[in-house]
Amino acid sequence: MRPLTPFAALAALAALATVTACGGSPAADTAGGGGDGEGAKGTVTVRIPDPGNSGVLALGKKDGSLDKALAAVGAEVAWTGSAGPFAPAAQAMNADQLDIATGSITSGITSLSRSPGFAFFTATDPDPVGEGILVREGSDITAVKDLVGRKVAVNKGGTGEYLLLKALAEAGVPADRVERVYLRPDQTAAVFNAGQVDAWAVWSTYAVAEIGSGKARFLADGTAIGSDNYSLNAVRSKFAKEHPEIVKALYAYLHEHSAKEKKDPAAYLNVFTDAGPTAVNGKAKEVQIAFTAKAGTVDPIGPEDVERFEAVARFYADQKVTPNKVDIAAHLLDVEELS
Repeated sequence: MRPLTPFAALAALAALATVTACGGSPAADTAGGGGDGEGAKGTVTVRIPDPGNSGVLALGKKDGSLDKALAAVGAEVAWTGSAGPFAPAAQAMNADQLDIATGSITSGITSLSRSPGFAFFTATDPDPVGEGILVREGSDITAVKDLVGRKVAVNKGGTGEYLLLKALAEAGVPADRVERVYLRPDQTAAVFNAGQVDAWAVWSTYAVAEIGSGKARFLADGTAIGSDNYSLNAVRSKFAKEHPEIVKALYAYLHEHSAKEKKDPAAYLNVFTDAGPTAVNGKAKEVQIAFTAKAGTVDPIGPEDVERFEAVARFYADQKVTPNKVDIAAHLLDVEELS
Protein backbone atom coordinates (compact mmCIF):
# COMPACT_ATOMS: atom_id res chain seq x y z
CA MET A 1 0.00 0.00 0.00
CA ARG A 2 1.59 3.23 -1.12
CA PRO A 3 1.84 6.25 1.20
CA LEU A 4 -0.42 9.19 0.50
CA THR A 5 1.80 11.97 -0.76
CA PRO A 6 0.63 15.46 -1.73
CA PHE A 7 -0.10 16.46 -5.31
CA ALA A 8 -0.05 19.81 -7.06
CA ALA A 9 -2.85 19.54 -9.59
CA LEU A 10 -1.66 18.84 -13.09
CA ALA A 11 1.92 19.51 -12.09
CA ALA A 12 3.26 16.01 -12.36
CA LEU A 13 0.83 15.39 -15.22
CA ALA A 14 0.56 18.79 -16.81
CA ALA A 15 2.02 17.34 -19.94
CA LEU A 16 -0.70 14.77 -20.32
CA ALA A 17 -3.11 17.65 -20.62
CA THR A 18 -6.45 16.66 -19.28
CA VAL A 19 -8.12 15.73 -22.54
CA THR A 20 -9.13 16.55 -26.03
CA ALA A 21 -11.25 19.67 -26.02
CA CYS A 22 -13.19 18.69 -29.10
CA GLY A 23 -15.26 15.69 -30.02
CA GLY A 24 -14.30 15.63 -33.70
CA SER A 25 -11.74 13.40 -35.31
CA PRO A 26 -8.35 14.21 -33.85
CA ALA A 27 -5.54 15.47 -36.04
CA ALA A 28 -2.30 13.88 -34.99
CA ASP A 29 1.03 15.52 -35.62
CA THR A 30 2.97 12.26 -35.43
CA ALA A 31 2.36 8.57 -36.03
CA GLY A 32 -0.73 8.01 -38.09
CA GLY A 33 -3.44 5.45 -37.52
CA GLY A 34 -6.08 4.77 -34.90
CA GLY A 35 -5.70 3.48 -31.38
CA ASP A 36 -6.22 -0.13 -32.43
CA GLY A 37 -4.57 0.33 -35.83
CA GLU A 38 -0.98 -0.01 -36.81
CA GLY A 39 1.43 2.82 -37.42
CA ALA A 40 4.84 2.60 -39.04
CA LYS A 41 6.32 -0.90 -39.28
CA GLY A 42 3.38 -2.56 -37.55
CA THR A 43 3.61 -0.59 -34.32
CA VAL A 44 0.49 0.20 -32.30
CA THR A 45 -0.50 3.86 -32.21
CA VAL A 46 -1.47 5.38 -28.85
CA ARG A 47 -3.53 8.56 -29.10
CA ILE A 48 -2.74 11.01 -26.30
CA PRO A 49 -3.64 14.71 -25.93
CA ASP A 50 -0.84 16.99 -27.07
CA PRO A 51 1.44 17.77 -24.09
CA GLY A 52 1.82 21.47 -24.72
CA ASN A 53 4.80 23.36 -23.32
CA SER A 54 5.27 21.86 -19.87
CA GLY A 55 5.25 18.68 -17.86
CA VAL A 56 6.48 15.12 -18.11
CA LEU A 57 5.22 14.31 -21.58
CA ALA A 58 6.30 17.63 -23.08
CA LEU A 59 9.88 16.86 -22.10
CA GLY A 60 9.44 13.25 -23.18
CA LYS A 61 8.23 14.44 -26.57
CA LYS A 62 11.17 16.81 -26.95
CA ASP A 63 14.00 14.52 -25.83
CA GLY A 64 12.62 11.33 -27.40
CA SER A 65 12.50 9.39 -24.14
CA LEU A 66 8.79 8.61 -24.45
CA ASP A 67 9.25 7.36 -28.02
CA LYS A 68 11.98 5.05 -26.76
CA ALA A 69 9.86 3.73 -23.87
CA LEU A 70 6.90 3.00 -26.14
CA ALA A 71 9.02 1.53 -28.94
CA ALA A 72 10.22 -1.09 -26.45
CA VAL A 73 6.66 -2.46 -26.36
CA GLY A 74 5.91 -1.99 -30.05
CA ALA A 75 4.04 1.30 -29.78
CA GLU A 76 4.26 4.90 -30.92
CA VAL A 77 2.38 8.01 -29.85
CA ALA A 78 0.05 10.21 -31.86
CA TRP A 79 -0.32 13.60 -30.17
CA THR A 80 -3.85 14.71 -30.77
CA GLY A 81 -6.40 17.26 -29.62
CA SER A 82 -5.78 19.93 -27.03
CA ALA A 83 -6.15 20.50 -23.32
CA GLY A 84 -9.54 21.02 -21.72
CA PRO A 85 -12.05 19.55 -19.28
CA PHE A 86 -12.22 15.78 -18.81
CA ALA A 87 -15.81 15.32 -20.04
CA PRO A 88 -14.92 15.79 -23.74
CA ALA A 89 -12.02 13.37 -23.28
CA ALA A 90 -14.37 10.75 -21.92
CA GLN A 91 -16.63 11.28 -24.92
CA ALA A 92 -13.63 10.99 -27.25
CA MET A 93 -12.58 7.70 -25.65
CA ASN A 94 -16.14 6.39 -25.89
CA ALA A 95 -16.14 7.33 -29.60
CA ASP A 96 -12.77 5.61 -30.24
CA GLN A 97 -11.02 8.92 -30.94
CA LEU A 98 -8.63 8.90 -27.98
CA ASP A 99 -6.82 6.22 -25.98
CA ILE A 100 -5.38 7.99 -22.93
CA ALA A 101 -6.48 11.07 -20.95
CA THR A 102 -6.00 12.63 -17.54
CA GLY A 103 -8.66 14.11 -15.31
CA SER A 104 -9.72 14.58 -11.73
CA ILE A 105 -11.66 11.96 -9.79
CA THR A 106 -14.50 14.48 -9.58
CA SER A 107 -14.78 14.90 -13.36
CA GLY A 108 -14.26 11.18 -13.69
CA ILE A 109 -17.22 10.37 -11.48
CA THR A 110 -19.60 12.54 -13.47
CA SER A 111 -18.30 11.02 -16.72
CA LEU A 112 -18.66 7.49 -15.33
CA SER A 113 -22.34 8.14 -14.73
CA ARG A 114 -22.84 8.09 -18.52
CA SER A 115 -22.11 4.64 -20.05
CA PRO A 116 -18.32 4.85 -19.89
CA GLY A 117 -15.95 3.10 -22.28
CA PHE A 118 -12.87 3.79 -20.21
CA ALA A 119 -11.22 2.88 -16.91
CA PHE A 120 -8.67 4.52 -14.61
CA PHE A 121 -5.25 2.96 -14.16
CA THR A 122 -3.18 5.42 -12.07
CA ALA A 123 -3.74 7.85 -9.22
CA THR A 124 -1.89 10.97 -8.09
CA ASP A 125 -2.75 12.28 -4.65
CA PRO A 126 -4.91 15.36 -4.06
CA ASP A 127 -3.29 18.75 -4.48
CA PRO A 128 -2.70 20.45 -1.11
CA VAL A 129 -1.69 23.88 -2.39
CA GLY A 130 -2.48 24.34 -6.09
CA GLU A 131 -6.26 24.03 -6.07
CA GLY A 132 -8.82 25.93 -4.06
CA ILE A 133 -11.11 28.94 -4.06
CA LEU A 134 -9.63 32.13 -5.46
CA VAL A 135 -10.71 35.63 -4.47
CA ARG A 136 -9.31 38.91 -5.72
CA GLU A 137 -6.73 40.72 -3.63
CA GLY A 138 -8.52 43.32 -1.54
CA SER A 139 -11.74 41.30 -1.44
CA ASP A 140 -13.75 41.53 1.78
CA ILE A 141 -14.21 37.76 1.60
CA THR A 142 -11.89 36.40 4.27
CA ALA A 143 -13.55 33.11 5.21
CA VAL A 144 -15.64 30.49 3.44
CA LYS A 145 -18.73 31.62 5.36
CA ASP A 146 -18.37 35.02 3.67
CA LEU A 147 -19.35 33.39 0.38
CA VAL A 148 -23.00 33.36 1.48
CA GLY A 149 -24.99 35.44 -0.98
CA ARG A 150 -22.03 35.64 -3.39
CA LYS A 151 -21.37 34.28 -6.88
CA VAL A 152 -18.67 31.63 -7.33
CA ALA A 153 -17.49 30.41 -10.74
CA VAL A 154 -17.18 26.62 -11.05
CA ASN A 155 -16.93 24.06 -13.83
CA LYS A 156 -20.07 21.96 -13.62
CA GLY A 157 -19.58 18.48 -12.21
CA GLY A 158 -15.81 18.83 -12.05
CA THR A 159 -13.06 20.04 -9.76
CA GLY A 160 -14.46 23.54 -9.29
CA GLU A 161 -17.93 22.44 -8.23
CA TYR A 162 -16.45 19.80 -5.94
CA LEU A 163 -14.06 22.25 -4.24
CA LEU A 164 -16.83 24.76 -3.61
CA LEU A 165 -19.30 22.20 -2.27
CA LYS A 166 -16.65 20.54 -0.12
CA ALA A 167 -15.53 23.90 1.31
CA LEU A 168 -19.10 24.87 2.12
CA ALA A 169 -19.79 21.51 3.75
CA GLU A 170 -16.64 21.81 5.87
CA ALA A 171 -17.70 25.31 6.95
CA GLY A 172 -21.28 24.24 7.69
CA VAL A 173 -22.71 26.53 5.00
CA PRO A 174 -25.75 25.18 3.08
CA ALA A 175 -24.88 24.88 -0.61
CA ASP A 176 -27.98 26.80 -1.70
CA ARG A 177 -26.77 29.88 0.16
CA VAL A 178 -24.06 30.43 -2.47
CA GLU A 179 -24.76 31.00 -6.17
CA ARG A 180 -22.83 28.67 -8.46
CA VAL A 181 -21.99 30.23 -11.84
CA TYR A 182 -21.20 27.47 -14.31
CA LEU A 183 -18.40 28.45 -16.68
CA ARG A 184 -15.70 26.72 -18.67
CA PRO A 185 -12.37 27.22 -16.89
CA ASP A 186 -10.72 28.69 -19.96
CA GLN A 187 -13.44 31.35 -20.13
CA THR A 188 -13.51 32.26 -16.45
CA ALA A 189 -10.44 34.45 -15.91
CA ALA A 190 -11.93 37.46 -17.70
CA VAL A 191 -15.22 37.11 -15.81
CA PHE A 192 -13.40 36.75 -12.48
CA ASN A 193 -11.07 39.70 -13.07
CA ALA A 194 -13.96 41.88 -14.22
CA GLY A 195 -15.69 41.31 -10.88
CA GLN A 196 -18.68 39.54 -12.41
CA VAL A 197 -18.18 36.71 -9.93
CA ASP A 198 -16.89 37.05 -6.39
CA ALA A 199 -14.73 33.92 -6.31
CA TRP A 200 -13.48 31.12 -8.50
CA ALA A 201 -13.08 27.47 -7.46
CA VAL A 202 -10.24 26.19 -9.60
CA TRP A 203 -7.04 24.17 -9.90
CA SER A 204 -3.41 25.05 -10.59
CA THR A 205 -3.64 25.06 -14.38
CA TYR A 206 -5.55 28.33 -14.07
CA ALA A 207 -4.72 29.42 -10.53
CA VAL A 208 -0.98 29.87 -11.22
CA ALA A 209 -1.51 32.81 -13.57
CA GLU A 210 -3.98 34.53 -11.26
CA ILE A 211 -1.81 34.16 -8.16
CA GLY A 212 1.32 34.99 -10.13
CA SER A 213 -0.22 38.25 -11.31
CA GLY A 214 -0.54 39.37 -7.69
CA LYS A 215 -4.22 40.06 -8.23
CA ALA A 216 -5.68 36.99 -6.53
CA ARG A 217 -5.15 34.70 -3.56
CA PHE A 218 -6.59 31.47 -2.27
CA LEU A 219 -9.37 31.90 0.25
CA ALA A 220 -8.94 28.18 0.97
CA ASP A 221 -6.58 25.72 -0.69
CA GLY A 222 -6.85 21.95 -1.04
CA THR A 223 -5.54 21.30 2.45
CA ALA A 224 -7.96 23.73 4.10
CA ILE A 225 -10.85 22.28 2.12
CA GLY A 226 -9.91 18.68 2.91
CA SER A 227 -9.93 17.85 -0.78
CA ASP A 228 -9.94 14.25 -2.00
CA ASN A 229 -9.64 15.42 -5.59
CA TYR A 230 -7.16 12.93 -7.02
CA SER A 231 -5.76 13.19 -10.53
CA LEU A 232 -6.24 10.00 -12.52
CA ASN A 233 -5.10 8.58 -15.84
CA ALA A 234 -7.81 6.96 -17.92
CA VAL A 235 -7.46 4.47 -20.74
CA ARG A 236 -9.99 3.40 -23.35
CA SER A 237 -11.27 0.03 -22.13
CA LYS A 238 -10.82 -1.82 -25.40
CA PHE A 239 -7.28 -0.49 -25.74
CA ALA A 240 -6.37 -1.68 -22.24
CA LYS A 241 -7.77 -5.13 -22.98
CA GLU A 242 -5.90 -5.48 -26.27
CA HIS A 243 -2.62 -3.78 -25.30
CA PRO A 244 -2.00 -4.18 -21.54
CA GLU A 245 1.78 -4.13 -22.05
CA ILE A 246 1.54 -0.63 -23.54
CA VAL A 247 -0.57 0.64 -20.64
CA LYS A 248 1.99 -0.77 -18.20
CA ALA A 249 4.86 0.84 -20.11
CA LEU A 250 3.12 4.20 -20.11
CA TYR A 251 2.47 3.91 -16.38
CA ALA A 252 6.14 3.07 -15.72
CA TYR A 253 7.25 6.09 -17.74
CA LEU A 254 4.88 8.47 -15.97
CA HIS A 255 5.79 7.10 -12.54
CA GLU A 256 9.53 7.48 -13.08
CA HIS A 257 9.41 10.90 -14.67
CA SER A 258 6.80 12.42 -12.37
CA ALA A 259 9.24 11.69 -9.52
CA LYS A 260 11.98 13.48 -11.44
CA GLU A 261 9.68 16.44 -12.10
CA LYS A 262 8.90 16.73 -8.42
CA LYS A 263 12.63 16.98 -7.64
CA ASP A 264 13.40 19.48 -10.43
CA PRO A 265 10.19 21.31 -11.43
CA ALA A 266 11.95 24.04 -13.43
CA ALA A 267 13.31 21.50 -15.92
CA TYR A 268 9.75 20.65 -16.96
CA LEU A 269 8.56 24.21 -17.61
CA ASN A 270 8.80 26.09 -20.92
CA VAL A 271 10.00 22.93 -22.64
CA PHE A 272 9.54 24.17 -26.20
CA THR A 273 9.42 27.94 -25.73
CA ASP A 274 9.89 30.47 -22.96
CA ALA A 275 7.79 33.11 -24.71
CA GLY A 276 4.14 33.45 -25.66
CA PRO A 277 0.88 32.33 -24.06
CA THR A 278 2.04 28.81 -23.23
CA ALA A 279 5.15 29.97 -21.35
CA VAL A 280 5.28 30.49 -17.61
CA ASN A 281 7.54 33.31 -16.43
CA GLY A 282 8.12 35.75 -13.60
CA LYS A 283 6.16 35.31 -10.40
CA ALA A 284 3.85 32.76 -12.04
CA LYS A 285 6.86 30.53 -12.71
CA GLU A 286 7.86 30.73 -9.05
CA VAL A 287 4.32 29.82 -8.04
CA GLN A 288 4.24 26.84 -10.41
CA ILE A 289 7.61 25.54 -9.19
CA ALA A 290 6.45 25.78 -5.58
CA PHE A 291 3.24 23.90 -6.40
CA THR A 292 5.03 21.15 -8.34
CA ALA A 293 7.61 20.65 -5.60
CA LYS A 294 4.75 19.59 -3.35
CA ALA A 295 3.28 17.32 -5.99
CA GLY A 296 2.69 13.63 -5.73
CA THR A 297 3.80 11.04 -8.24
CA VAL A 298 1.89 8.87 -10.66
CA ASP A 299 1.22 5.63 -8.76
CA PRO A 300 -0.93 2.50 -9.01
CA ILE A 301 -4.39 2.75 -7.49
CA GLY A 302 -4.26 1.27 -3.98
CA PRO A 303 -7.00 0.21 -1.54
CA GLU A 304 -6.67 3.44 0.45
CA ASP A 305 -7.22 5.42 -2.74
CA VAL A 306 -10.36 3.47 -3.60
CA GLU A 307 -11.83 4.27 -0.18
CA ARG A 308 -11.33 7.98 -0.82
CA PHE A 309 -12.72 7.69 -4.36
CA GLU A 310 -15.83 6.09 -2.89
CA ALA A 311 -16.15 8.95 -0.39
CA VAL A 312 -16.13 11.46 -3.25
CA ALA A 313 -18.74 9.42 -5.13
CA ARG A 314 -20.98 9.39 -2.05
CA PHE A 315 -20.45 13.12 -1.57
CA TYR A 316 -21.42 13.85 -5.17
CA ALA A 317 -24.58 11.78 -4.81
CA ASP A 318 -25.46 13.45 -1.52
CA GLN A 319 -24.95 16.87 -3.13
CA LYS A 320 -27.14 15.84 -6.12
CA VAL A 321 -24.28 16.40 -8.57
CA THR A 322 -24.92 12.84 -9.76
CA PRO A 323 -28.37 11.23 -9.59
CA ASN A 324 -26.99 8.17 -7.78
CA LYS A 325 -23.72 7.03 -6.25
CA VAL A 326 -21.37 6.02 -9.04
CA ASP A 327 -19.69 2.63 -8.64
CA ILE A 328 -16.16 3.95 -9.14
CA ALA A 329 -14.54 0.67 -8.09
CA ALA A 330 -16.02 -1.06 -11.14
CA HIS A 331 -13.95 1.18 -13.41
CA LEU A 332 -10.48 0.81 -11.90
CA LEU A 333 -7.56 -1.24 -13.20
CA ASP A 334 -4.64 -2.67 -11.24
CA VAL A 335 -1.89 -1.56 -13.59
CA GLU A 336 0.65 -3.83 -11.95
CA GLU A 337 -1.50 -6.89 -12.64
CA LEU A 338 -2.34 -6.16 -16.28
CA SER A 339 -1.44 -8.99 -18.62
